[in-house]
Amino acid sequence: MKNITIYTDGACSYNPGPGGWGAVLIYKNTKKEIAGFHPNTTNNRMELQAVISALEQVKEPCIIDIYTDSAYIYNAFTADWISSWLKNGWRTSDKKQVQNIDLWQQLLEFNKKHTINWHKVKGHSDNFYNNKCDALARGQIQKNIKE
Repeated sequence: MKNITIYTDGACSYNPGPGGWGAVLIYKNTKKEIAGFHPNTTNNRMELQAVISALEQVKEPCIIDIYTDSAYIYNAFTADWISSWLKNGWRTSDKKQVQNIDLWQQLLEFNKKHTINWHKVKGHSDNFYNNKCDALARGQIQKNIKE
């Protein structure tokens, strides 16, 4: 199987508000940047959308290293929150409805197709690709906001 590295980030101007996401996919010496915008969303939705949109680019089962600064996404898989949510009918440990179920369900499908290794990076620090994804996400907001 191919090994692919993906960096992702989401951003939101206000929360909720206009949002953007960005991702960088790396395979061998090839890099691909993708980004998108939503006029009314949340930061967590944009973080999730960045990962989903990146995974949509991968057409065959692969081993994928995903780097995110979102503790929400990272912990959902590495601390296995998602298994508890599924077991509890998409409810958190305090019985509240899990937010963004539609996006989590999409991510679960990709998780079945690929071998995904999750990595947490510190946001807005010295990680070149995380900073690039942040710039892509914020660039989408700036490009699409009509003031």
